[in-house]
Amino acid sequence: MNRLPPTLDRTSAMHLEQVTLRRGRTQVFEGLNLSLPERRIGVIGDNGAGKTSLLRVLCGLDTPQAGTVRLHATDIHAQPAERPRLVGLMFQSPDDQIIFPVVEEEIALSFRTRTSCSKQDALAQARALLERHGCAHWAGRAIGSLSQGQRQQVCWLALKAAAPRVLLMDEPFASLDLPSQSRLADDISEAPQHILLSTHVLAHIQNFDRVIWLDAGRVRADGRPHEVCAEYEADVAERTAARRALHAGSAHA
Repeated sequence: MNRLPPTLDRTSAMHLEQVTLRRGRTQVFEGLNLSLPERRIGVIGDNGAGKTSLLRVLCGLDTPQAGTVRLHATDIHAQPAERPRLVGLMFQSPDDQIIFPVVEEEIALSFRTRTSCSKQDALAQARALLERHGCAHWAGRAIGSLSQGQRQQVCWLALKAAAPRVLLMDEPFASLDLPSQSRLADDISEAPQHILLSTHVLAHIQNFDRVIWLDAGRVRADGRPHEVCAEYEADVAERTAARRALHAGSAHA
């Protein structure tokens, strides 16, 4: 398959150079190099492949033991004060992200952090954003009264309100019904920021600029979405067939 060139560009939107990350005895990444200049990049792979760890390193939540991580040429770990302006992460579980008990308050926090406006102005902007997305009736609702998918949408709107230059999204389609997936896919397409998105729902990244397949913390494939996704699906099918054959053989033994 056609693969992207391995050259490293330190001025690209996202850049990792010789990144090593360990958690206890687990080696997550070892000497990982990636330049990520494209506007839309998907990250795929099995659970435990390093997808979430990549996002956490890029937003500064995990600090590598070696290597550098730059967003728009800024060392994200050396200059933590720059992180809110540069990068935002949409967590896989909305409960790990949401702080306030009421929807409009959660979204207003992003506006206040970004613009230092008054609480009333931030709430007004939050209500306007909810209205534009057909969710005006959510404004005064308790977060706890929302479904998992609805809370996921609140997280996305809060991330939009914060408006960092890079958006990182960890399994954003996992809790959404099909109409909500479609709306989020349209929002992602229209967003002006660079977006790096990990997902198991491969259909939503087929029109991206690039897809990276991670396998045990290493880049297994990197290139055009339909080629990388097809290679990953073929590998999964092969492993599934081998597992079923082994199971069948054990059952007849």
